[in-house]
Amino acid sequence: MVYLIKDIITYLENLAPTAYQESYDNAGLIVGNAQAEVKGIICSLDVTEEVVQEAIEKKCNLIVAHHPIIFGGLKQLTGKNYIERTVIAAIKNDIAIYAIHTNLDAVNQGVNRKIAEKIGLLNPQILAPKKGIVSKLTTFIPKGEEEDVLKELFEAGAGNIGNYSNCSFKSEGTGSFLPKEEAEPTIGEKGKLAFVEETRVELIFPSHLEYKIIQTLKKAHPYEEVAYYLQVLENKNQDVGSGMIGSLPEPMEGEDFLLYLKSSMNLKVLKHTKILNRKVEKIAICGGAGVFLLNHAKKSGADVFVTSDIKYHEFFDAENSILLTDIGHYESEIYTKELLKDILSRKFSNIATYLTNVITNPISYL
Repeated sequence: MVYLIKDIITYLENLAPTAYQESYDNAGLIVGNAQAEVKGIICSLDVTEEVVQEAIEKKCNLIVAHHPIIFGGLKQLTGKNYIERTVIAAIKNDIAIYAIHTNLDAVNQGVNRKIAEKIGLLNPQILAPKKGIVSKLTTFIPKGEEEDVLKELFEAGAGNIGNYSNCSFKSEGTGSFLPKEEAEPTIGEKGKLAFVEETRVELIFPSHLEYKIIQTLKKAHPYEEVAYYLQVLENKNQDVGSGMIGSLPEPMEGEDFLLYLKSSMNLKVLKHTKILNRKVEKIAICGGAGVFLLNHAKKSGADVFVTSDIKYHEFFDAENSILLTDIGHYESEIYTKELLKDILSRKFSNIATYLTNVITNPISYL
């Protein structure tokens, strides 16, 4: 079967919608033609000139990376720095670059889940769930036709709550309306007040699907004019947010955990605050720069918070109440390329998909 780059994008964005990326981010198709046929895929943490060259050698025309090669706008393409040279090389060789960054950080099965698996955490949950990304649809459907409308709305992505799908609430009542002369009523007659037994239906959906949900409702609903209203909810989406927290199979001494962490994440070095005089069991994690979640980790009762890019004075903020450790940005996210390869290989088994062999870490250790 032939797949286009847009097919890969659609699949990835169903798993990690770009609507979930942070405001500073640049996730999505950065370089390339979405209509091009996919010949092979390279999965990488970063995109560099060496990764593009690897794609050329392996006859791949799509690089799926975690970090975007472009964050801000490019005013010139003269090759004066590695970003411009990488983009030029990709364009010259018809290689598309797709980034799946903070949106992959935010979803339950994303970057932090992979770290949790590497560490062996049990029952990992989102550390800081997002709120304001769930909406509720309320509409009114003539009795007897609500199941057909609901079926279409469920297929469009509404009615999912955690591990449950097809969730809705229904209540019965009487609707009234007076069709004007210009109307083409499905029920009732022009110029006559009509009373119809209707079912009030309520269901939630991810806010970024609003246009799709409303268009589906209008298409599936039997009325010429559909009555509905929308509400953005303050509910926190437990499957979307920042960081993750879980438990070790057995409590460990702090020093033993750090040695275990070093081994399980294949670290050369790590930095940490003072080892506390107690065993550790509850572990908070955040791939990349995650110290902004320190208070969330404390409030959640975590014994340890594992992240990266911690500044000197930020270590003081642990205040001897939590073991704070910095394992390095690259080291915390390097297994994301494995996650991407697994995701893509399962869905697109007939496309050659590779892990990059290029070590893109810009930091060396002596």
